[in-house]
Amino acid sequence: MKSKYILASLFCLAAFSCSDDKSFEPAYTVSLEADENMTTNVDASQVFQTIDGFASSDAWDMDFIGKYWSNSNKEGIAKLLFSRNIDSKGRPEGIGLSMWRVNVGGGSSEQGDASGIPDKYERRVECFLNQDGSYNWSKQAGQQYFMQKAKEYGCESFVLFTNTPPVWYTKNGLAFPTKGASSNQDEDKNNLKDEHYEDFAEFLATVTKHFVDQGYNIPLISPINEPQVDWRKTPGADAEQEGCSYTHEKTKILVTALNDKLEEKGLATNILLGEASQWDPLYSYKIGSGYSYVIQNYFDETYNSGKYYLGNLKHVPNILCAHSYHTDKTWSSLKIAREKAYEKAQQFGVELYQTEWSMLSTDYDNYENYDDASYMDLALSMARVLHHDLATANVRSWSYWTSVSQERWSQKSRFYLIRVSADGKDGEDYGDLHNNGVYATCKNLWVLGNYSLFIRPNFQRVALNLPEESEEFFGSAYISPEKNRVVVVYTNLKSESIHIECGIQGLDGKEVVAVNQYTTSNAKDLKQEPDYLVGHIPAKSVVTVVYDLK
Repeated sequence: MKSKYILASLFCLAAFSCSDDKSFEPAYTVSLEADENMTTNVDASQVFQTIDGFASSDAWDMDFIGKYWSNSNKEGIAKLLFSRNIDSKGRPEGIGLSMWRVNVGGGSSEQGDASGIPDKYERRVECFLNQDGSYNWSKQAGQQYFMQKAKEYGCESFVLFTNTPPVWYTKNGLAFPTKGASSNQDEDKNNLKDEHYEDFAEFLATVTKHFVDQGYNIPLISPINEPQVDWRKTPGADAEQEGCSYTHEKTKILVTALNDKLEEKGLATNILLGEASQWDPLYSYKIGSGYSYVIQNYFDETYNSGKYYLGNLKHVPNILCAHSYHTDKTWSSLKIAREKAYEKAQQFGVELYQTEWSMLSTDYDNYENYDDASYMDLALSMARVLHHDLATANVRSWSYWTSVSQERWSQKSRFYLIRVSADGKDGEDYGDLHNNGVYATCKNLWVLGNYSLFIRPNFQRVALNLPEESEEFFGSAYISPEKNRVVVVYTNLKSESIHIECGIQGLDGKEVVAVNQYTTSNAKDLKQEPDYLVGHIPAKSVVTVVYDLK
């Protein structure tokens, strides 16, 4: 049943001046209808994980944009990603990312067409290391531009990651493995020469130290990416990106070497392990993969006779990460995979990160037909992933992939936060980003901002009690370390609006002194609402309510 309540008086502005001796009166009032009333409750005394940050990645187009695009375009994109400023009219300039993932390349860019990665993908990456062993710190200049802008805007931390060893260290001289004659398939998938594990570790530690010395806070470096994926291509076949597979045995060799190199250089940076392409390998067997039961292998000293145990290394924290691909299409698959990952992680004292997600498929169950789905529908698919990663898997950090990308054909906004179009190209095919172009925001950006702009590092997730959480309406709550702010994020996938009355308990005597709401919907981009709309959750929207306490 619909519940009607008066929200505000709207004023009819006359075309003539009002007399000083006559007060202005509202010409009429309007009421806003909510299809459902709901009472929710935040229990700030029931605390879950601490949030380390929300992130996105600079792979791959950021390097081209940072090198070749106009200063106004580059600055505009940086502002959207990193600014925390909200102007006098309540409009956020950006989404205030608190972490930034930086791709450390393997040198496919310098190889040009010989790299085997077609330039139409724009996924070739430069390498700081030269073949003669010297370093060129002017490489990846576009990526370094955005690192600098992120730091200027106050981005708190940077995570380095790499997809391949430098091509000088690989078996085939390429940034991806090729299918060979090896009878050992796992050996065939791994592209790093046995004699270069220590060299690769030295390279990663040297890059880390360089940027730490430049003033960047780099708490983590990730030396492998999706190690269970078979990145091999038939000789002569094109690859879409840099990549390398690792078994647990090879991972332990590399991580042990990197641990020693970080220690030698006096770095506080730790090693981020996992990066599985989905949650399942962390807790179960992945068919056809030498990369299963990751939690047990790395953090249970008795599992597999401790053969792959890494929990005793100084620079290996009890953190594992995974990507949210492949278990994201339905509400049940989202819930089940993350429940299992969290349960197994808890068993061994491991905390979780989600380090990469974009919309690989089109058949998600929160809309009926992809062709008819709006960009907001796709952003709501992301909102479901965000919710379950945070509230079910209890991740400490959440990252999108990738920050900017071009759109073509029917891709819609599945692969970007910010849409870029090279000059002369829009919607037909990938254009040449070595020239200037244009950019535009999308709903993915603002929905992520519903979290990233307000839930800052060291906030803690606290209990949010709903009358009944469902796949159509859900939420989560967070409290600042100073206990002076509570942030609640609701997602409403229903076709009807909901009016929320929220109670907050467990505040140790503090009271709410101000409330602000920010709405992302088909019609709004993280819009700060007037007071009379606080608590109104529109249909098909993501809403953040910020409670300031005293």
